[in-house]
Amino acid sequence: MPGHKRNAFGEMPREIANIDITEIDGFDDLHQPESLFVELQREAAQLYGAEESFYLINGSTGGVLSAISAALPESGHILLARNCHKSAYHAAYLRRLKISYLWPPILEKYDICDAVTPEQVQEALEQEPDIGAVFVVSPTYEGRIADIRAIAEIVHNKGLPLIVDEAHGAHLGLAEGFPENSCQAGADLVIHSVHKTLPAMTQTALLHVNGNRIDRERLKRFLRIYQSSSPSYILMAGIENVTHVIKQDGAKLFHDFRTRYREMLRRLEACGSLRFLPLESRQDIGKLVILTAETGFSGQEIYDVLRQEYHLQLEMASATYCLAMFTVGDGPEAYERITEALLSLDRRIAMGDWQKADAVESDKDAVYAQRNIPVTTFLSDKSEDAIPFAEAWDMETKWVFLEEASGCYAGEFVGLYPPGIPLLVPGERIKETHCEQLLEYIRQGLKVQGIEYDAENSSQYKIKTMKMIQMS
Repeated sequence: MPGHKRNAFGEMPREIANIDITEIDGFDDLHQPESLFVELQREAAQLYGAEESFYLINGSTGGVLSAISAALPESGHILLARNCHKSAYHAAYLRRLKISYLWPPILEKYDICDAVTPEQVQEALEQEPDIGAVFVVSPTYEGRIADIRAIAEIVHNKGLPLIVDEAHGAHLGLAEGFPENSCQAGADLVIHSVHKTLPAMTQTALLHVNGNRIDRERLKRFLRIYQSSSPSYILMAGIENVTHVIKQDGAKLFHDFRTRYREMLRRLEACGSLRFLPLESRQDIGKLVILTAETGFSGQEIYDVLRQEYHLQLEMASATYCLAMFTVGDGPEAYERITEALLSLDRRIAMGDWQKADAVESDKDAVYAQRNIPVTTFLSDKSEDAIPFAEAWDMETKWVFLEEASGCYAGEFVGLYPPGIPLLVPGERIKETHCEQLLEYIRQGLKVQGIEYDAENSSQYKIKTMKMIQMS
């Protein structure tokens, strides 16, 4: 195996076929390494300042599942950042964990969530002494960096392990001028998506472990459970390649990255309507958050015009901002094109040369009028009477029209994709503000997962709820 025998067929490039092998003699076994992968994973650990590192070939998802499963016994209690990726919830479901949430602070001026704070972690651990592990996200999808060093000290003082989903921070700590990564800051388990912010292929990631709070044999067991028994040598070669590139050329690559990004921000200061999240000590370089509240346009509309008229593909859009991501893979042309595009668009907005197209009224437009509701409603509006998640996701559900769902309990995850952070978790009570905000997302053309369009019933939208439970 594989069946192509390292010959190119169809559109398969010869270079890919050449390195697509399996565990043949001389090429070691990822799940029981004795030679090649022992050395390669040691190199990754040295690069990031970890005691031990593991290659991941199904992205950070496999790392999150393995980390949480190894850190806690079945039915254990985890303190979880509410703005974490859905893979963390999947781990909690599989292990039947009790969840307590860290609700991220809100940067109301920018309508985004900040990273959780040490003070929040301290307070939560004092209130709930049976917590067995802490899981936080840093950087967040919008680039907000937590004080992991302070959080680690608090968590360790309780004798607990700290898990950091640093999927969007694989570049941190690798060069002068960049914040330290969570391995360097003392976290016990750290997950990096090398494919997100480094020049590596999709699905490539790393899991790092430090200290003695995690049983490493148990961790390896879960890595074997959650990952394929036939790991892709193409992807593993990609991880090896990126670690060597950073070791050999990282200083120059990151210097150019930092210089180009700061020069772009300097030039964008000329914008009068478009605003940008400032680059400061707790904001990750490379995440250009384009704030649209002062333009009269939604983040989705700015995203669309940049793609359709300027041929620039951004990372994601939300109601009040859109996000462009930069890495060492972006050359001078990328910075020049997006800078000129944003300056041009800002001038057009100021002069009134670009206006919203006259919408043709449809059934959907008639039913759902525009509502100006903050993006952060979900992650600031805490559900006090939720059904435990691991229990709720197994309950019988039914579809309910979204306009009639207030008071029901969510039966499925609902969220924008990207970034894959749940707005509603199964078991959380649905409020009127939630329904209004979801309808506004739909009206703005955002990608809402967990909501279905029912064309047969007056063009209404439906949401899955708990079948037998509803509050008045």
